Amino acid sequence: MNNFKTLILLFLLSWISSCSSDNRPPEKAELTNEPAPTLSLSPAELEDKVKGMLIGSAIGDAMGAPTEMWSRDDINREYGWVTQLNNMVREVSPEGTWKVNLPAGGTTDDTRWKKLTFEYLEKQNDLELDPVQFSEQILKEYEMYFEDFKTLQPEETEALEYANLRVLWLQEWYKVSQPLLENNLMGYQKALGKFYGGEMVCAGLLYSPALGLLYPGQPEKAYEQAFNLSLFDLGYAKDISALSAAMTAAAMTASGKPENMLEVLRRVDPESYFKSRLVGRSSYRILQTALSIVEEAKGSSIMENELTGQDESPKAAIMKAFELLDEQLQDMPFHAGEIHLQVLTAMLFSDFEFLDTLVFLVNFGRDNDTTAAVAGAILGAYHGFENLPETMKNQVIEANKNELDIDLIGLAEKQTAQIQSLYSRKE
Repeated sequence: MNNFKTLILLFLLSWISSCSSDNRPPEKAELTNEPAPTLSLSPAELEDKVKGMLIGSAIGDAMGAPTEMWSRDDINREYGWVTQLNNMVREVSPEGTWKVNLPAGGTTDDTRWKKLTFEYLEKQNDLELDPVQFSEQILKEYEMYFEDFKTLQPEETEALEYANLRVLWLQEWYKVSQPLLENNLMGYQKALGKFYGGEMVCAGLLYSPALGLLYPGQPEKAYEQAFNLSLFDLGYAKDISALSAAMTAAAMTASGKPENMLEVLRRVDPESYFKSRLVGRSSYRILQTALSIVEEAKGSSIMENELTGQDESPKAAIMKAFELLDEQLQDMPFHAGEIHLQVLTAMLFSDFEFLDTLVFLVNFGRDNDTTAAVAGAILGAYHGFENLPETMKNQVIEANKNELDIDLIGLAEKQTAQIQSLYSRKE
């Protein structure tokens, strides 16, 4: 509680002293950590942060995967209060798990997207990322999956079902990528407007934290590059996706100062969302809502405990936070704004502790594998691989390698080497 009070006090003092009367940051919002031509992390530190982001995200994904989109009542009935990774008994789906009855540590598309993004980044020759090549990577992956149908016979039902899952996973993304690669701007605009029904879904949030890894301590650069690659986002979802990359970049060099990550949300704005007429910056209002929810939830818990004479109950405060978050629910459980609010609320409520944040998000429900994966990615980059829960690390590493053919450690090591190579070319 004291940590949260200190953090919020520092943040609010900074906000009050620098914001104008209409709650906007200063006209010139400069960061002290400008992009640098060399890495600010040693090779060992960089590897720890890269592994932390990837495996931290996978832990969040795996923790929420058994109960993805479940109500809180259903979660509690089946698993009780979730504090660990559980085996999953759930149906397969294109965006979910591709195998039934995965062991604890199994993951969904939230981890598959990190893998696809890492594979794209391995092909980049510059710190200025190529958005068209990213779309091309998605298109080639989709076409590779589609090739499986040509070799299968009607009686191979299980293989056909698996091929169908893989194709359907990227089908919506393929529809947007194809006209973009053909330089058909009207076709791209129409396809984007129909992407998953035209909802402001969490497309870029699935992969943008991975992009932030390329720019340790350079959140504005991370924002710019992630914004350029948010090819499948609509409206302010683009801003939210880019901010998740910027927070990851800031987290890598925050050195125990979570306020550095919060500063990103008010200082980094290369696309001038704060200047938007009538509406302003939606993502910043979401931060203010998160701060208000945490303050009210923890404050009401203290007041109740003082009246009853009982010791402070973290669970009571969490339940109050859940109640306040329920008031902000969107029609779509994986709407970008809702996910952003839940992630920020959980991190603030939990004083940016890794496991406490994931426990908050998974037990809240809704799209809890994605919210936990986003938070796990940012906080994994913040705390580093070595500081993540040992049992959970081993579970996701083993389950992904043995069951899903995803070598998390190998991917992270290759990505670390790629980042070092990109910076060495700049020297």
